[in-house]
Amino acid sequence: MFTSQKIVDLADAFRMWLPHCGGVTPEQIVLVQESFAQVVPIADTAAALFYGRLFEMDPTLRALFRADMRAQYRNLMQTLTVVVRGLDRLDSILPAVEALGRRHAGYGVKDEHFQVVGEALLWTLQQGLGQAFTPEVRQAWATAYGLLASTMKDSLSQASVRAARARPLASDRQDVRGLRGQTALKPAAT
Repeated sequence: MFTSQKIVDLADAFRMWLPHCGGVTPEQIVLVQESFAQVVPIADTAAALFYGRLFEMDPTLRALFRADMRAQYRNLMQTLTVVVRGLDRLDSILPAVEALGRRHAGYGVKDEHFQVVGEALLWTLQQGLGQAFTPEVRQAWATAYGLLASTMKDSLSQASVRAARARPLASDRQDVRGLRGQTALKPAAT
């Protein structure tokens, strides 16, 4: 059983390990947070750019968004705000990122969608930040997104496995239908 202290210890170890495994460095966190501060004033425009680019790159993704897109724009920017602010406290945001991944399994999101989302995000940042979107800023965002996308994909995969285990296969349903009306044990023939 994990205690609160064990979770804190694991999070501390994770933070120390991240820079050595392609994780987000403290310098990259600062670059992401400072550049995002420049995006906040143009949040609605940035969200519109993002979704426009996303649907241009993969029109099939449009079907995953049934809600009002204005509300979706707000959700995107609120999620980015929480994640960007929490990058220097990964232990505080990873559970939320994992939950986000699990929810996205229910929306029909697949692993391959994360690549196009990342490309659309970087393109949007380039449009919004202009010359401030330096190669270092781009790499910082790519690294941060990679970490978060990886976490979401792991949770998405786990949620998909759980859902598959919870649903009987069509062949199982057929077997159950065939058993209806039969008794569990038949008397032995004598």
